[in-house]
Amino acid sequence: MTAYRHDPLATLRQRNFLLFAASRFFAATAMTLLSAAIAWHVYRISGSAFHLGLIGLARFLPSLGLSLIGGALADSHDRRRIVIASQLVPLVCAAALFTATASGAVSLPLIYALVLLLAVAAAFENPARQALLPLVVRPETFVHAITVNSSISSLGFVTGPALGGLCIAYAGVDGAYAAEAGLLMAAIALMFIVSPRAAENGRRAVSLDGIREGVRFVWSRQPLLGAMTLDMFAVIFGGAAALLPIYATDILRAGPRGYGLLSASLELGALLMSIALILLPPLKRVGLALLVTVALFGVGTVAFGLSRSLPLSVALYMFIGMADQVSVVMRQTTVQLTTPDELRGRVSSVNMLFIGASNQLGAVESGFVAALTGATFAVVSGGLGCLAVVAVVAAKMPELRRYRIEPRAPLLTSSAPPAAALAPGEPP
Repeated sequence: MTAYRHDPLATLRQRNFLLFAASRFFAATAMTLLSAAIAWHVYRISGSAFHLGLIGLARFLPSLGLSLIGGALADSHDRRRIVIASQLVPLVCAAALFTATASGAVSLPLIYALVLLLAVAAAFENPARQALLPLVVRPETFVHAITVNSSISSLGFVTGPALGGLCIAYAGVDGAYAAEAGLLMAAIALMFIVSPRAAENGRRAVSLDGIREGVRFVWSRQPLLGAMTLDMFAVIFGGAAALLPIYATDILRAGPRGYGLLSASLELGALLMSIALILLPPLKRVGLALLVTVALFGVGTVAFGLSRSLPLSVALYMFIGMADQVSVVMRQTTVQLTTPDELRGRVSSVNMLFIGASNQLGAVESGFVAALTGATFAVVSGGLGCLAVVAVVAAKMPELRRYRIEPRAPLLTSSAPPAAALAPGEPP
């Protein structure tokens, strides 16, 4: 057997993946720019942490009801077309926000309604995009492609908030909405050029039984379920993103430029860690890496909550992003490698539901607790809650600690459990 040799550039030599990744970069930049602009706009209108928390609630509710349907749709229809159609929605929303803001007709109900519409589109776009990835790369480079794709996303997540802060500072929030629309048009144009392979498994109609099949698959793979659960509850308790406008404006006195810097620092840390993960051979002890990095995420969150210095806060938030990125890449690798193509959309939708629950319920939790007790208590207590989650999961899910992967693990074409995804002593 030929020894595995890590090639950091293997994925980047594939034209189809480069088009897919470029589209992802523009879309990620656009959506994080829009999220930053909306959060800033809502806080400027309301001055309320409670209203910031409502943004998270508006984003989560549609995903709760529609993500599983979106995943089933991705397993029964053209995934590329679903991505393109879904990205047209935020383009329309950005145009509506620009028009309403420029004319002075913008209001909180309008913003929340458009956030709901954005969440509906994301419920269909996210599973389709995740399920499309293995169809645009050669199978032997798939594990590496997951990390590279995550790095490209992180680059967009860095660029978006920073660009949003600059747009708000120099062109106003309506300028940020206009920039988001331009970026999305570029993302859609590139996605039109992508030519994915046909899925190897046959398609089936969307049905309740099909949706249940995806949920049962996740439930039967304890390392997969454990990784999703760990990430979800850690981010629910440890997420501070929804309170960044308060930290930038009221605590650090940094204004829109500081807000953009804080928003970008998390993803800058994630990007730096992604580059390291690309250059280094893939981690094998996935479960242990998840537990350690989520614990570091909690420690960083506590320290960030107590900081009163902008440079220190930026450094701590960057550290949080680095820890979180390891968790993200390991979870995505687990989802993709343990899932056959016939279930990829549905399993991705369950993963997106966990992610949506963590990000949006975390925003709700942070906003509501901050409204009752203050932003500092909300962030510090959330970081401590994150550490408690790590302790509970480590004690209750020993299979997660033993979970490991192989660098050249094959793509699955059936629902049988992969040998590489099971630790010794773990039942199939």
